[in-house]
Amino acid sequence: MSRHPEVKWAQRADKVFITVQLSDSKDAKVNLEPEGVFSFSGTAGTGNTHYELKLDLYDKVVVEESKINVGVRSIFCILEKAEKVWWKKLLRRDGKAPHYVKVDWDKWVDEDEDKGAGDLDLGGMDFSNLGGMGGMGGMGGMGGMGGMGGMGDMMGGMGDMMGGMGGMGEFEDSDDEGQEETKPADKVEGDAKPDEHGAGTSEKKEAEAST
Repeated sequence: MSRHPEVKWAQRADKVFITVQLSDSKDAKVNLEPEGVFSFSGTAGTGNTHYELKLDLYDKVVVEESKINVGVRSIFCILEKAEKVWWKKLLRRDGKAPHYVKVDWDKWVDEDEDKGAGDLDLGGMDFSNLGGMGGMGGMGGMGGMGGMGGMGDMMGGMGDMMGGMGGMGEFEDSDDEGQEETKPADKVEGDAKPDEHGAGTSEKKEAEAST
């Protein structure tokens, strides 16, 4: 039986950052579709536990300009938004996000503080272009990621090649998928923060009103 890996996310006006937290993943496969469907599958652990997830994102993305980095502790994806606007939440579904989807406080900024992705420290990580890999085809393309064009095999190799990259070391794996996300110490009580879907400030109120 498959399990859901923990997922963290953050955004800028033009990009969405998704981190699948899974240490020493094997046969990692990512599929991204222009309509905003993000899928992941892979195995990890001594028992080769199978993990998978499918996220229906809030809006469309540009597959060819989206990137992926497979590290020792996680799979980090930078998804290019089709429209450069802030999303009210990560998923288009109503209600709260699944318990395994959480806000990435290390990368989060509020909309009025957004200066673009240039202020994000990527720790020297190497990225592959999701849309440029043979067979990832319009990523509709990332198509089956089998689709990601030999991505199944390539990602296995990328896991080893990129393994030692220190950039992903900052993330810690969570053994408790249901654990609630807490805000960082530097956030004082009363500061606006996104909910699990992720809207901050006024976006949060709109999201709550819709539930």
